Amino acid sequence: TPFSSMQDHYNLLYREDERELIPLCKQMNVALTPYSPLAAGRLCRKEWHADTMRSKTDRTGAEKYDKTENEDKKIVERVAELSEKYGKTMTQIALSWQFKKGVTSPIIGATKAKYFDDAAGALDIELSDEDVKYLEELYIPHRVGGALSETK
Repeated sequence: TPFSSMQDHYNLLYREDERELIPLCKQMNVALTPYSPLAAGRLCRKEWHADTMRSKTDRTGAEKYDKTENEDKKIVERVAELSEKYGKTMTQIALSWQFKKGVTSPIIGATKAKYFDDAAGALDIELSDEDVKYLEELYIPHRVGGALSETK
């Protein structure tokens, strides 16, 4: 049976799979169903460190994102700018970017029912090519990482 779906780590703050894995998936007609499309909540709000249970307990998210906080905060600011421009939430902007990139079904990891409605609103947004370029241009390469962080 051929592969039909790839579940990888992919979002505006972690795009390392764009080099090889995603082009291969597209070539082989494999759907993209990334986990952490909202970068453990960092793409949903202007504050990097929130007073939430997840922010207090998610060591894997901290390992993945906090090392490049200074650089990645600039991307988060751009998500916030576009959310204000379009009158949409930051979640919707981050997810609409994923749809524009060919993602089939991002795994949002919602912890409350209202987050599903918010995420569904991303389907009503069509970012322009200029918007996508604006969101992507500050990205810097990151250390390759997967679902589980390395422990040393």
